[in-house]
Amino acid sequence: MTTTTYWTRVDSPVGPLLLTASPAGELTSLTVPGQKKAPVPRDDWARDPGPFREAERQLAAYFAGDLKEFSLPLRAAGSPFREKVWAALDDVPYGGTVSYGEIAARVGAPRAAVRAVGGAIGANPLLILRPCHRVIGADGSLTGYAGGLERKVRLLTHEGVLPRP
Repeated sequence: MTTTTYWTRVDSPVGPLLLTASPAGELTSLTVPGQKKAPVPRDDWARDPGPFREAERQLAAYFAGDLKEFSLPLRAAGSPFREKVWAALDDVPYGGTVSYGEIAARVGAPRAAVRAVGGAIGANPLLILRPCHRVIGADGSLTGYAGGLERKVRLLTHEGVLPRP
Protein backbone atom coordinates (compact mmCIF):
# COMPACT_ATOMS: atom_id res chain seq x y z
CA MET A 1 0.00 0.00 0.00
CA THR A 2 1.34 3.43 -0.91
CA THR A 3 0.49 6.63 0.86
CA THR A 4 0.19 9.89 -1.00
CA THR A 5 2.52 12.74 -0.23
CA TYR A 6 0.95 16.12 -0.86
CA TRP A 7 3.03 19.15 -1.74
CA THR A 8 2.82 22.80 -2.65
CA ARG A 9 5.03 25.84 -2.99
CA VAL A 10 4.43 29.02 -1.00
CA ASP A 11 6.12 32.36 -1.69
CA SER A 12 7.80 34.05 1.27
CA PRO A 13 10.23 36.88 2.02
CA VAL A 14 13.02 34.27 2.30
CA GLY A 15 12.22 32.68 -1.06
CA PRO A 16 9.84 29.99 -2.23
CA LEU A 17 9.03 27.37 0.39
CA LEU A 18 8.32 23.74 -0.51
CA LEU A 19 5.86 22.14 1.89
CA THR A 20 4.95 18.46 2.07
CA ALA A 21 2.21 16.77 4.04
CA SER A 22 0.96 13.32 4.91
CA PRO A 23 -2.50 12.09 3.86
CA ALA A 24 -3.66 13.02 7.38
CA GLY A 25 -2.67 16.64 6.73
CA GLU A 26 0.38 16.68 9.01
CA LEU A 27 3.24 18.78 7.67
CA THR A 28 6.24 16.56 7.01
CA SER A 29 8.67 19.13 5.63
CA LEU A 30 9.22 22.81 4.91
CA THR A 31 12.34 23.43 2.86
CA VAL A 32 13.97 26.19 0.82
CA PRO A 33 15.81 26.17 -2.53
CA GLY A 34 19.39 25.01 -2.21
CA GLN A 35 18.82 23.25 1.11
CA LYS A 36 20.88 20.09 1.47
CA LYS A 37 18.86 16.86 1.41
CA ALA A 38 15.62 18.76 0.71
CA PRO A 39 12.90 16.64 -0.84
CA VAL A 40 12.13 17.13 -4.50
CA PRO A 41 8.55 16.60 -5.72
CA ARG A 42 8.18 13.21 -7.35
CA ASP A 43 5.76 12.04 -10.02
CA ASP A 44 3.78 9.98 -7.49
CA TRP A 45 3.23 13.00 -5.20
CA ALA A 46 0.04 15.06 -5.46
CA ARG A 47 0.37 18.81 -5.90
CA ASP A 48 -2.55 20.20 -3.94
CA PRO A 49 -2.63 23.50 -2.02
CA GLY A 50 -5.68 22.35 -0.02
CA PRO A 51 -3.88 20.63 2.89
CA PHE A 52 -1.62 23.68 3.29
CA ARG A 53 -4.12 26.54 3.60
CA GLU A 54 -3.66 26.92 7.36
CA ALA A 55 0.12 26.64 7.08
CA GLU A 56 0.11 29.29 4.36
CA ARG A 57 -2.09 31.55 6.51
CA GLN A 58 0.17 31.15 9.56
CA LEU A 59 3.36 31.66 7.54
CA ALA A 60 1.93 34.88 6.05
CA ALA A 61 1.00 36.08 9.56
CA TYR A 62 4.50 35.20 10.83
CA PHE A 63 6.21 37.14 8.05
CA ALA A 64 3.80 40.06 8.59
CA GLY A 65 4.90 40.16 12.25
CA ASP A 66 1.47 39.11 13.51
CA LEU A 67 2.27 35.53 14.60
CA LYS A 68 4.97 34.47 17.02
CA GLU A 69 4.14 30.78 17.51
CA PHE A 70 2.93 28.25 14.95
CA SER A 71 0.09 25.90 15.75
CA LEU A 72 0.14 23.28 13.02
CA PRO A 73 0.13 19.47 12.97
CA LEU A 74 3.73 18.36 12.37
CA ARG A 75 5.11 14.91 11.70
CA ALA A 76 8.83 14.64 11.18
CA ALA A 77 10.32 11.17 11.04
CA GLY A 78 13.75 10.64 12.52
CA SER A 79 15.62 8.68 15.13
CA PRO A 80 14.38 9.01 18.71
CA PHE A 81 17.37 11.29 19.44
CA ARG A 82 16.63 13.57 16.47
CA GLU A 83 12.94 13.76 17.35
CA LYS A 84 13.88 14.74 20.92
CA VAL A 85 16.16 17.51 19.63
CA TRP A 86 13.51 18.72 17.16
CA ALA A 87 10.92 18.84 19.94
CA ALA A 88 13.35 20.94 22.03
CA LEU A 89 13.43 23.50 19.20
CA ASP A 90 9.71 24.08 19.73
CA ASP A 91 10.51 25.56 23.17
CA VAL A 92 12.84 28.27 21.83
CA PRO A 93 10.64 31.39 21.82
CA TYR A 94 10.20 33.91 19.03
CA GLY A 95 12.87 36.59 19.39
CA GLY A 96 15.10 34.33 21.47
CA THR A 97 18.15 32.22 20.80
CA VAL A 98 19.73 29.19 22.38
CA SER A 99 23.12 27.51 21.97
CA TYR A 100 23.74 23.99 20.74
CA GLY A 101 25.03 23.17 24.23
CA GLU A 102 21.79 24.41 25.79
CA ILE A 103 19.76 22.18 23.44
CA ALA A 104 22.02 19.25 24.41
CA ALA A 105 21.31 19.94 28.08
CA ARG A 106 17.57 20.23 27.44
CA VAL A 107 17.47 16.76 25.86
CA GLY A 108 19.67 15.24 28.56
CA ALA A 109 22.66 14.71 26.28
CA PRO A 110 26.21 15.08 27.62
CA ARG A 111 28.24 18.13 26.66
CA ALA A 112 30.26 15.89 24.34
CA ALA A 113 27.10 15.30 22.29
CA VAL A 114 26.97 18.88 20.98
CA ARG A 115 28.13 17.73 17.54
CA ALA A 116 25.33 15.11 17.43
CA VAL A 117 22.86 17.79 18.48
CA GLY A 118 24.14 19.99 15.65
CA GLY A 119 23.66 17.13 13.21
CA ALA A 120 20.09 16.62 14.40
CA ILE A 121 19.35 20.34 14.11
CA GLY A 122 20.88 20.41 10.63
CA ALA A 123 18.57 17.55 9.63
CA ASN A 124 15.43 19.37 10.84
CA PRO A 125 12.94 18.88 7.99
CA LEU A 126 10.62 21.68 9.13
CA LEU A 127 12.56 24.91 8.76
CA ILE A 128 10.96 28.03 10.26
CA LEU A 129 8.14 25.97 11.83
CA ARG A 130 10.65 24.21 14.09
CA PRO A 131 12.90 27.21 14.66
CA CYS A 132 16.40 25.85 14.16
CA HIS A 133 17.37 29.34 12.95
CA ARG A 134 17.27 30.37 16.64
CA VAL A 135 20.19 28.08 17.53
CA ILE A 136 23.54 29.87 17.63
CA GLY A 137 27.08 29.15 18.75
CA ALA A 138 27.99 29.31 22.44
CA ASP A 139 29.95 32.50 21.70
CA GLY A 140 26.92 34.10 20.04
CA SER A 141 28.15 33.45 16.51
CA LEU A 142 25.71 32.61 13.76
CA THR A 143 26.77 29.11 12.85
CA GLY A 144 25.40 26.88 10.10
CA TYR A 145 21.82 26.79 8.94
CA ALA A 146 20.42 24.26 6.48
CA GLY A 147 18.60 27.09 4.68
CA GLY A 148 21.80 29.14 4.38
CA LEU A 149 23.27 31.76 6.71
CA GLU A 150 21.71 34.62 4.71
CA ARG A 151 18.24 33.25 5.46
CA LYS A 152 19.17 32.71 9.11
CA VAL A 153 20.19 36.38 9.36
CA ARG A 154 16.93 37.45 7.67
CA LEU A 155 14.80 35.34 10.04
CA LEU A 156 16.64 36.51 13.17
CA THR A 157 16.40 40.13 11.97
CA HIS A 158 12.68 39.65 11.33
CA GLU A 159 12.27 38.34 14.89
CA GLY A 160 14.20 41.28 16.37
CA VAL A 161 17.21 39.26 17.51
CA LEU A 162 19.50 41.13 15.12
CA PRO A 163 19.24 44.84 14.33
CA ARG A 164 17.74 45.85 11.01
CA PRO A 165 20.35 47.12 8.56
